[in-house]
Amino acid sequence: MTERRMIGPTKFDEYSVKYKDFLLMTRRDGIIEVRLHTDGGPYKHSWEAHTAWSHAWSDIGRDPENEVMIISGTGDKWVIGDPDVWNTKFMDWPKQKKLEQYHESLRLLENLIFCIDIPTIGAINGPGTHCELATLCDITICTEDADFFDPHYLGGTPPGDGMLLTLQNMIGFKKAAYYAYTGKNINGQTALDLGIVSEVLPREKLLPRAWELAEMIMQAPRSTRHLSHSIISRPWKQALVSDQGFQLAHQMYDMAIDEEGALERLKKMQGRLMGKDVQ
Repeated sequence: MTERRMIGPTKFDEYSVKYKDFLLMTRRDGIIEVRLHTDGGPYKHSWEAHTAWSHAWSDIGRDPENEVMIISGTGDKWVIGDPDVWNTKFMDWPKQKKLEQYHESLRLLENLIFCIDIPTIGAINGPGTHCELATLCDITICTEDADFFDPHYLGGTPPGDGMLLTLQNMIGFKKAAYYAYTGKNINGQTALDLGIVSEVLPREKLLPRAWELAEMIMQAPRSTRHLSHSIISRPWKQALVSDQGFQLAHQMYDMAIDEEGALERLKKMQGRLMGKDVQ
C-alpha cells in the first residue's frame, strides 16, 4: 500500500512573515498574540488588510502549536477608520470586485469563528471602529477610552458588516438599534455595564492582563480548552449562519445603488473615525 503524503499546516515562521504588514505576531508557550497595525503604529483601515485578516485566521487556526490567541491593536487606537478607502464609489466598482468584497467580508468573521478552535481573548487598546473582531472572542477586555462605534447608519449605509450583529447578540435588539441609529459612543465603562466586555483597564495594564488570562486558560488540559471554546463560541456560529449573509447583502445592495457614495458623509465624522471627538 502506497503511503499517503499528508499536507501539513503552514508554520508560524511563514505566516507571521506573510501577514507582517498588517498583523504583528508573537508566540510564547503556545499563546499567540496578534496585533493589528499599520507601519508599526495604530492600524489604519485598508482593503489589503481586510483581505489578509481572513487568510490569517485560517493559517493561525490550522497551526496546532497555537493553543490560545490574543487579538489586540497597536498604540493608543484600536482601528482608525479611513474614509478615503471609498474614493471610488462602490456602485462604480467592477462587478467582480463587488463579488470579491462580499465574500471577503463574510470570511473575515466566519474564519475567525469557524477556523479557530482555541480559546480567544480580545484586548481593545483604544477607540476605533470594527470592535467586532475583539467582541467575537471568548473573553473581551478593553481600555477606558475604547469606543464601540458603528458609523454605518450615520454614514448613509445599512449596518450589515458585523458590528451591529455582534451588538444585537450581546446587548439585545432594542439597545443595539438605538446605538445603530444614534451612533452614540459606548466607552469602556458603558461597555462593561452593558455586558460587552468583562474588564476595563488602563492601557498599560491591558496586554499584561490578556497574557495573565491566557496563561490561566493554559492550565487546563488541551482537550478541555478546545472543547470549552467550541461550546463558548457556538452562539456566534449560530448567529453568523443565521444573519451575517442576510445583513451583509442588504448593506452591499444599498451601497451598490448609492449614487452619492459614502466618502463625503464619512468625512463629516472623520474625528470619530480617527478616534477623536468621542463625546
